[in-house]
Amino acid sequence: MKKINKPEQDLIIIGGGIMGLMTAYFASNFVKNITILEKRVIGKENKEAASFSFTRSIRVDFLEPLYANLAYESQLLWLDLENKFKTDLFIKCGCLNIAKESITPNFEKTYAQRSYEISKNLNYKQLPFNRSDLLKKFPQFDVDMGRIDINGGFLLVQVITKFVLKELKKKKVKIIENINILSIEEKEDSTSIRTDTRTFLTKKIVLTPGKGTNDLLKLIKNNKQTFPITYSRPQRKYYYPPKKIFNKFLPKNFPVFAYTDVGIYGHPIFDIKKGAVKIAYFVPVGIKKQEAKIKSVEDFVQECMPILKDAPSEEITDADNCWYDTVIDDDFIIGKLPTFNNIIIGTGWRGTGYKFAPLIGKILTQLALQNDTVYDIKQFTTERFIK
Repeated sequence: MKKINKPEQDLIIIGGGIMGLMTAYFASNFVKNITILEKRVIGKENKEAASFSFTRSIRVDFLEPLYANLAYESQLLWLDLENKFKTDLFIKCGCLNIAKESITPNFEKTYAQRSYEISKNLNYKQLPFNRSDLLKKFPQFDVDMGRIDINGGFLLVQVITKFVLKELKKKKVKIIENINILSIEEKEDSTSIRTDTRTFLTKKIVLTPGKGTNDLLKLIKNNKQTFPITYSRPQRKYYYPPKKIFNKFLPKNFPVFAYTDVGIYGHPIFDIKKGAVKIAYFVPVGIKKQEAKIKSVEDFVQECMPILKDAPSEEITDADNCWYDTVIDDDFIIGKLPTFNNIIIGTGWRGTGYKFAPLIGKILTQLALQNDTVYDIKQFTTERFIK
């Protein structure tokens, strides 16, 4: 095994998902020697990765101003990347939050209304719809109210992955795939990473390993910190609208949508050849599934999108993966690993992290290379779990 006596790297990023890729992208503006270590492969071959997908929503409708503001700034960064590189990275079809009286009768307490009020107070562009308005604009839904983020839409994940990898190659960021971490040890002015092929010595490490977070933390010498994160995967189905209603589900006529109160979200047809509408179901935080009125994608379609109830459908098993890494307090985890100076971590994206990736990449870069960040991340501190 080759040994190295001095730091050859300014930054090593462990985890080649979108958070790691974006960190490398922004860090490459400041330092030259950057390596990404990925235990599998990056992109479409790694179907276990949270970043493997075809589409991810982009929106600002959150229940906290902090998340809404961070989502808005992230959207600006996505737009900046589009404009800078003349590449379409997302489709602006709007993001519609819906509710139905027979399911969630108190509209004032619904996610749709509460997030709408926050967005309105922040002057973000959202439009309200009552039932008659929705039937005119989006007759695909049988619901009673809606609130649409008109600048929302969906990110083109495969396009983004290829684009970022291309830019990292130009910036000479090294990517090593199919590599296993055996141990990590922080020293006075550097950190060593022992792998199954060689040992690296680097000035700083950023950890973005996704589902492997706690396993990786156990490999760090003298580290006693792990995080209370649970991992789950939503039910995901593709529905194939028949030819007579096919156009109703194209992005020009149909938005990204969510009924977050009951754990539903969906995307329009992103690929005309495939012709599939994606609908997913997850168990909302604080809800007991056995007591819920909607317990599956099928329940939702029956109640709120009956236009698709007889359409051919299939469970998604080999595409569009999505891991929900939910922290016990339902907040991100971003910052230095407690008691360490050179190890930075970002994790716990609760299934909604992809849209924040450019901003997270900037924040992790600042923490690693400048020892602080201009962004308010007190709510995400790693130290909140120290007993």
